[in-house]
Amino acid sequence: MIFLRTWKRSNKFLWASTPLVLSAGILFAQNSRANSIPSVSDAWPTYNGDFSGRRYSTLKQINRNNVRSLTLAWAYPTHGSSLKSTPIVVNGILYFTAPDRVWAIDARTGLKVWEFNRPSQGDHIGQRGAAFYKDRIYFGTPDAHLLCLNAKDGKKIWDVEVADVKFGYYVSVAPIVVKGRIIAGTSGDQTNIPHFLEAFDPDTGAVVWRTNSLPEPGKAGSETWPNAKSMSHGGGPMWISGTYDEGLNLMYWGTGNPHPVLDGKGRAGDNLYTCSILALNPDTGAIVWHFQPSPHDTHDWDAVETPVLFDAEFDGKPRKLLAQASRNGYFFVLDRETGKDLLTTQFVKTNWALKVSDKGQPVSDPAKEPQLDGALVEGASGGGTNWMPPSFDPETKLFYVNAQEGFTVWYLSLDENGEADDHQGGGAAPLVTKSVLLAIDYETGKVRWRRESGSGRPSPGILTTAGNLLFTGDASGNLLALDPADGKVLWHSRPGGAMNNGPMTYQIDGRQFIVIAVDDVLYAWSLPED
Repeated sequence: MIFLRTWKRSNKFLWASTPLVLSAGILFAQNSRANSIPSVSDAWPTYNGDFSGRRYSTLKQINRNNVRSLTLAWAYPTHGSSLKSTPIVVNGILYFTAPDRVWAIDARTGLKVWEFNRPSQGDHIGQRGAAFYKDRIYFGTPDAHLLCLNAKDGKKIWDVEVADVKFGYYVSVAPIVVKGRIIAGTSGDQTNIPHFLEAFDPDTGAVVWRTNSLPEPGKAGSETWPNAKSMSHGGGPMWISGTYDEGLNLMYWGTGNPHPVLDGKGRAGDNLYTCSILALNPDTGAIVWHFQPSPHDTHDWDAVETPVLFDAEFDGKPRKLLAQASRNGYFFVLDRETGKDLLTTQFVKTNWALKVSDKGQPVSDPAKEPQLDGALVEGASGGGTNWMPPSFDPETKLFYVNAQEGFTVWYLSLDENGEADDHQGGGAAPLVTKSVLLAIDYETGKVRWRRESGSGRPSPGILTTAGNLLFTGDASGNLLALDPADGKVLWHSRPGGAMNNGPMTYQIDGRQFIVIAVDDVLYAWSLPED
């Protein structure tokens, strides 16, 4: 459902039961055309570079022939703030975030322009990035607020509460700007709270529409829950940025797990719209279609991973496609106009499902769901992949994802009444986990090549470029430039530390840069200047 929210001075709000339909606004300008997939070039103005989620850049000053000459151009230390955001670059300024903080630095030199700091309560697990619109910066906070800053000097323009932090809400997602609206979803998985996606007016912060992850009793989707009580437990956080097709006028967002997370006996059914890919009308927030990669999830298989958009042939016909390597270990290719499943296949070995239904959805094996005495499942406890952004290269026609393989024991934890003893209702004991970079043929789902990345910390996201390069990192702390056709290493550096974000690129004053954060330092590499 979609609701209009009206603010009172007390910061409380009223809900109107009728949808609010918007007139067309100004589309965020970023090198796109109707009925086509946009391409990012000199700037990197939004979380994924462009609306498609491909993380593919047309820049090629740095290419496979000269990448061995890459050298460190500058580094910006934040002195203790763990960086999980992807920077954006607009008008020569690079903006990046950590919980409570935003920096603006000169994209040429790495010198600070301004810094904004607003200490808050709430979950400080991470912050994925900011949005830019006109002359303003927008970002979410650990206490579930959305803030608007002046992009020139970092001065706060407005601050609105998205949800009440006392219930466990926070906002870590990097907002996106679609048709002149700021779009952001809620995070929070430590309590049984319902989640939602909202569109905000960029000038005032007023909520224009809201779409809930869970249906209201009696509404479409409610039949996939046994009763209103089970739906009230919440779930479905939207903590990774969505994508947008301007020609179809559809946004695509993934949703997270239901509650209790691992104990599913009290919520029989598919539990819509958790663990789903939603196609939304950006004017109203209405759900146009949905596809659920993990019906009745009992393994914390969030389906928030980026829904990547591209136009290509499938079965000999040109199609508008959406691909997702989902956390449950399955790779899906959908028709993004209709939501019809075209391909479902495993990209890592996992045995939690008995089969794939005729709708393309994995069917859970009850024996592999968490048990009181444990259930051994092939598959990493964190899923086949997680937050790390994938990439699609239109030249190689391959989908790239940093994945995880392993084995896990899943168990239930119940109270004296046989109910989940907390929001989880159990836990996971990983036995072995390793990271691997995969190149997937989108037409067949088969892995064209793979590169072992080691074990331990997760690998970062992926960037591909027209310079015939793939940039990513591995679990050992190496930053890599690979040949996207076969995975051969062409260049590497070892900054060490955790790369909990995705590499990005931009070009300014005729010089291309590759940027990634390592622990609390933002690094930029480039070719030597003449």
